Amino acid sequence: MEAAFAIAIGVLCACGIYLLLCARVLPVILGITLFSYAINLFLLGMGRLAIGKPAVIAAGAQYVDPVPQALVLTAIVIGFAMTAFTVVLALRSFSITGNDHVNDEETPVE
Repeated sequence: MEAAFAIAIGVLCACGIYLLLCARVLPVILGITLFSYAINLFLLGMGRLAIGKPAVIAAGAQYVDPVPQALVLTAIVIGFAMTAFTVVLALRSFSITGNDHVNDEETPVE
């Protein structure tokens, strides 16, 4: 279970970094989103993966740490707001410059 979880985090990080290195705006936004998903999974894994344990305290039972879950929930909200802001910023940049390249080296789209 832990190996599959670590592999999933690694794949999301690798794909996110690859997309961040592209020269177009949409892959950069998708890369930021994938990287934030990887960070969310990492934060969730910090609470130790437990199967069959209650999320709240029960009488005489072990419980799952709620702090990483709260951090992930907060990170999801912040990530959604950041993605919405970057999409609006990319659309505004496209309407002003006429292209969707990050470094403005190519000719405008006709």
